[in-house]
Amino acid sequence: MTTQIRKDLRRRLVAIAGSQAGYFSAGQALGAGYSYPAQRYHAVHQNWLRVGRGIFRLPEWPSSAHEDLVRWTLWSRREGVISHESALAVHGLGDVNPERVHLSVPPGFRAKAEGVVLHRAVVPSAEKEDHSGFWVTTPLRSLVDVASGSLDLDQVATAVAEALHRGLVSARRLRARADAMDPRTALRIERSLTTPD
Repeated sequence: MTTQIRKDLRRRLVAIAGSQAGYFSAGQALGAGYSYPAQRYHAVHQNWLRVGRGIFRLPEWPSSAHEDLVRWTLWSRREGVISHESALAVHGLGDVNPERVHLSVPPGFRAKAEGVVLHRAVVPSAEKEDHSGFWVTTPLRSLVDVASGSLDLDQVATAVAEALHRGLVSARRLRARADAMDPRTALRIERSLTTPD
C-alpha cells in the first residue's frame, strides 16, 4: 500500500471520527476503506483504541463533553436517540445527573448492555436534534418523556421551569404534547407548570 493511499484512508477516517468526538464504528472504518484485518492491526498496535465491540476511538483525539453519548449512539448502530434524563442533561435542564445513559431505540432493537437504559419508542425526526455525533430528543419531547417516567416531580418541575424561562418550550405546547400521551403524564406536566419556582 502506497503512502498516498494510507493518507487517503486516514483522511477519510478522520473526517468520520471528527464529527463523532473521535469515535467510529467498524462498519464506518470498513466504508472508509479499512478491511477487518487492517482494523485488527490498528487495534493491536494501538493506533486505534477499542472502546467496545466494533467501536473504536482515535487515541490522539481530545476529550469533549458528551463523548460517551456518541459511543452509545454507535453501539446502537445509530438507531438510538439520547432521551429522558440524559437528554435533559444535554440541554442543561434541571439538575439531573443520570448514572446510566438513557437511549430511545426502535421497538425491534435487541441489543442490551450495562450502563444504558433502553426506552422502546420511535422518535419522529421533528422530535430529535443532531448534536455533534448523536441525536438527542428535543427539549419538548425530553420533558414529556421524563414526566411519563419515574423522575421525581420536583426535578421535572425544575426542568420545565428552566425550559420555559429559556424559551425552549411554551406551556401551551407542553400541555398539548403531554395530553396526547396519557392522563398520568398530562397530570405530572400540569403539576410541574403550577409548581412555584
